[in-house]
Amino acid sequence: MKALLIDPAGQTIEAVEINDPDDIARLIGFDTLESDEIGPDGDRLYFDEECFLRGDAVSGRFQIEGVAPVAGKGLVIGSADDGKTLRDVVSTTEQLASRIKYL
Repeated sequence: MKALLIDPAGQTIEAVEINDPDDIARLIGFDTLESDEIGPDGDRLYFDEECFLRGDAVSGRFQIEGVAPVAGKGLVIGSADDGKTLRDVVSTTEQLASRIKYL
C-alpha cells in the first residue's frame, strides 16, 4: 500500500510502498511505534514512541499542524477502523508538505 515517509533531517517527504506492519518499523528505524490520526480521511502518522528519549539516535524534528512534535522519521498511512486496518494514504505529498513544520 502507498505511504509517505517524512525525514526531518533532510526535510523530505518520499512516497513509499509498504506490505505489512513490519515495514513501518523498518522505515522509521525503531519498533516502538505509536500513531496519531492527522485528518478526517483516516490518514495516521506512525512514529517512534520513544523518539525524545533516544537523544542522538534520531535527527531532526517535525510537526503536522496540531499533532505533538515528533523526533526522527514518521510514516503517514491511510487507515480504517481507528487504525486497525491499513490502506493507501489519502494525502498527497504536496498536501502533507503544506501541513508540516520542521523544527
